[in-house]
Amino acid sequence: MASLQTTLLILGASGDLSKRLLLPGLATLLDVKEDWEIQLVGAGVEDLSDADWKQLVHEAFENAQASKNEEDEGATGETALSPRLQAVVDGSSYRKADVTSPDDLKTLLGDCHFDPAIYFALPPAVTEKSCEQLAKTDLPAHTRLALEKPFGTDAASAEHLNDLLHSFLPESRIHRVDHFLGRSTVLNLLGLRFANRIIEPLLSSQHVERVDIVYDETLGLEGRARYYDKAGALVDMIQSHLLQVMAVVAMEAPASIDAEDLRTQKELVLRAVRPWGGDPLTAGKRARYTAGTVGDRSMPSYVDEDGVDPSLGTETLAQLKLEVANWRWAGVPFTLRSGKALGKQRREILITFKDSPHVPDGLTGAHKPDRLCIWIAPDEMQLELNVNGPGDPYTIDHTALEVTFNPGRLSAYGEVLAGVLEGDATLSVRGDSAVQGWKVVEPFLQLWRSGEAPLDEYAAGSGGPEDWDNVDS
Repeated sequence: MASLQTTLLILGASGDLSKRLLLPGLATLLDVKEDWEIQLVGAGVEDLSDADWKQLVHEAFENAQASKNEEDEGATGETALSPRLQAVVDGSSYRKADVTSPDDLKTLLGDCHFDPAIYFALPPAVTEKSCEQLAKTDLPAHTRLALEKPFGTDAASAEHLNDLLHSFLPESRIHRVDHFLGRSTVLNLLGLRFANRIIEPLLSSQHVERVDIVYDETLGLEGRARYYDKAGALVDMIQSHLLQVMAVVAMEAPASIDAEDLRTQKELVLRAVRPWGGDPLTAGKRARYTAGTVGDRSMPSYVDEDGVDPSLGTETLAQLKLEVANWRWAGVPFTLRSGKALGKQRREILITFKDSPHVPDGLTGAHKPDRLCIWIAPDEMQLELNVNGPGDPYTIDHTALEVTFNPGRLSAYGEVLAGVLEGDATLSVRGDSAVQGWKVVEPFLQLWRSGEAPLDEYAAGSGGPEDWDNVDS
């Protein structure tokens, strides 16, 4: 008998999130969990035939399998679906439905052969309306919900949504998805920090000068104006993803990596976060891109992109300087930065250590700070150190020790789906942390929306505004 029997019910199944991320993630999961029996049910407003739906799923699975073949050494490039994946395609179904209608939701739940995991691949407003109807519905015993970001639009709305969800489901069966927590590098941080005695004792204000978490993209708006122009870089990336990464970097050692222990330690970090110096005006910076060239692509100014309302003043690059005001980290600046249309893709956690308190007289050369660099993608780590050079033994050189992390067997969404389907909330954001994330950024959002803070500019393809500290890589 299968070790797990469950139904994945995707609401908004024909949309971009489902096709590009969810279904390929499911394919990587099915290849690993060979004894899981998973029924796939899709629903949406589009009128898809059974054949069209199965073709959509087949192509998503095929793309995931092709990507895996490319990564495997000696792969032949063969992309025909495995019997395992083909069986899930053949057993899947799709129903046109209004997911805010109680009758349509009851019909969809009736299509589920097993207790469902309901994944909301929908805009937040539609998700909330659907949940309002589910609260009035007699749900199967072990129903789980998975909700994409953004979770609410501010702290108050996030608290309201928590209250709604908790009115009919326990916290343990609510998965607020942050796929960054499914990235293998973020998971590897736990082993790097807590499974050895080399790195962990150095991670404190006694030894660390600064911490920078950078997620710069070369991509521009890419047709996402409907969402992005109302969100901006701060809400899109920092409020959710980078704050969660920071919490893993800064948290104390949990007793276990069970959901309750791990998420409690992350929440304690978020509660301690403050704007650097207590002033969001000086601790936060924002900018948006003007016309330029990224690689071989010419890119228009953000304000000239289709669907953009220039009057909103949406930033495409945000940088916050924060302090984790607790015993371990007080006095250490944490800089979180993310933006679009930049000259170089960077997905990095940079921990810069303080200078040596004394270098003996007679040793010469460049004295650069020691630094631990962790790349979120690709999955690598580099420890930069000062050592005696290969020529004159009295001259100090800067060198690097490099490590490649275990990339893991699953994609980020494969990891996320594994937790959702088996009811493990370890990689999900807890309700109080979803609210606290908004509380961290709200002083900046309020200031920026009032127009009191400058909106700087940078040319597409550059490293950011010239007068910023653009965080050296």
